[in-house]
Amino acid sequence: MSARMYYENDADIKALEGIKIVIVGYGSQGHAHALNLRDSGVDVIVADVEGSDNWNQAVSDGFTPLSAKAAAALDGVGWIQLLVPDEIQGKVYEEIRPAVEESSSMVLGFSHGFNIRFGQIKPPSNCDVVMVAPKGPGHLVRSVYKEGNGVPMLMAVEQDSSGRAKELALAYAKAIGGTRAGVIETTFSEETETDLFGEQVVLCGGVVELMKKGFETLVEAGYQPEIAYFECLHEMKLIIDLVYAKGISYMNYSISNTAEYGEYSRGERIIKDETKEEMKKILSEIKSGDFAREWISENENGLPEFSRKRAEMKEHLIEKTGEKLRGMMEWLR
Repeated sequence: MSARMYYENDADIKALEGIKIVIVGYGSQGHAHALNLRDSGVDVIVADVEGSDNWNQAVSDGFTPLSAKAAAALDGVGWIQLLVPDEIQGKVYEEIRPAVEESSSMVLGFSHGFNIRFGQIKPPSNCDVVMVAPKGPGHLVRSVYKEGNGVPMLMAVEQDSSGRAKELALAYAKAIGGTRAGVIETTFSEETETDLFGEQVVLCGGVVELMKKGFETLVEAGYQPEIAYFECLHEMKLIIDLVYAKGISYMNYSISNTAEYGEYSRGERIIKDETKEEMKKILSEIKSGDFAREWISENENGLPEFSRKRAEMKEHLIEKTGEKLRGMMEWLR
């Protein structure tokens, strides 16, 4: 089934008139949302931790930031967009929960569905619960908006208390530039489950392990780490940029026939049917909530495994080699 898409004529920013929007978290996404909303004529308040880098950046950008609790309690606040990391959203929500529960017409907004999908935040029935999720980092959301363009976005409604939740979500998406590119309607569950799957199986977990194992194979066979780094990591950007711009077929058209034949004849020997079966297991762990419970427990216990793996990655030869080689690349500075 094809996705439902929404564009400029499908949304009206006027739907946000009279609504003060609190952006909680002035980080990557938060700064872009707040600045784009302000430029679109929307009444925006920024909330973050006093004295933090984000707080100071908000001041530099012309906002008068407040704590989340103080901002949520202001008169006229009708929308709170939670843009802090997944692992602290539940704690931050507890600070704003009284304002949400006392309001007769509050929109609780997200840009990732993790805490709603896995029950870490349980909003009252008197509010709308929506998601507007740009499919790009905040700096891109901001830069293309200033150029008059937009980043594609996802939109979902989990709870429609007002009867206007979809209209309001589309208005918000338009105000930050999404309808210029296209807004795809989804659900909190679909967005969360596919996002986690993509991160774990392809974008982060899959790609990083593929590069590491390829690098290790060449080094263990006696090849120089610098050569292995170029072949298994550095050139990844060239390939991904081609795919990103015009798709896999265009990438294949752009590379040598030798490389293309190697893809067709050898790729399935690396990513096998057994690999796909493991992917299905990971998806099952995501949908069942097993991964969410594991990640929540990891945070509650002080991140021991997370910290160990992060330190281990920093010490890997591929990182040491890359640090040296990147020092030779003036254009990266």
